[in-house]
Amino acid sequence: MTSWKINETKYRISETAMALFLKEGYANVTVEAVAEASSVSRRTVFRHFESKDELVFPDHTERLGLVERCLLEAAPDTDPVDAVIAATEASLRDFLSRPELALRRYKLTRVVPELRKREIIEHERYVALTRSFLRERLPPEAPPFQSMALAALIDAIHRSALGNWVRGGASDPLAELAAGMEWVRRLMVHQSTFTSTPLLLAVLPDTPHARRVLTSLKDAAEEVL
Repeated sequence: MTSWKINETKYRISETAMALFLKEGYANVTVEAVAEASSVSRRTVFRHFESKDELVFPDHTERLGLVERCLLEAAPDTDPVDAVIAATEASLRDFLSRPELALRRYKLTRVVPELRKREIIEHERYVALTRSFLRERLPPEAPPFQSMALAALIDAIHRSALGNWVRGGASDPLAELAAGMEWVRRLMVHQSTFTSTPLLLAVLPDTPHARRVLTSLKDAAEEVL
């Protein structure tokens, strides 16, 4: 059987399972019932899914592989944050390629605690992957917490864009993600400017004129940031 047919069978079983879970309740549906409704054997179901809770996440392993490939294929001179951003954008596009699956999963994870916990674990796999990549690629002088902070921040923006879309609050999740990623880039530029620019210290008399000058400098700095 070709890889395409294998994936289609896997997704068909998952979509059937989620429809049953939503209709009859997650706890009331057995793997045997999913197999029967999908017109496959119980053995076929377990060939694609190790456990019942995995039936709702047929795409995460493949998508994690997509993110990993994007990171591995990034040119050596690519900014590591840009590489993670590009991989995250590819991940969101892949999510959106099967909108019904994402929408059904959202409904289920809001009413079934076990699935919500599993969803959190799946997201942690993304964060661990991008954190490891950033740890290896960020400059040696980068703060030790930066790889973890950036990985978590980028993932949070991604989840926000996807979450707003499935809740009907954002019409364009890719645009929302792009705006969030541009914000991350500006943060990195500001940090780079702050850490690489020498500081000038001065002692000024406490006069009204000096205070006005300092206020102007403060306002200009806030505009830059």
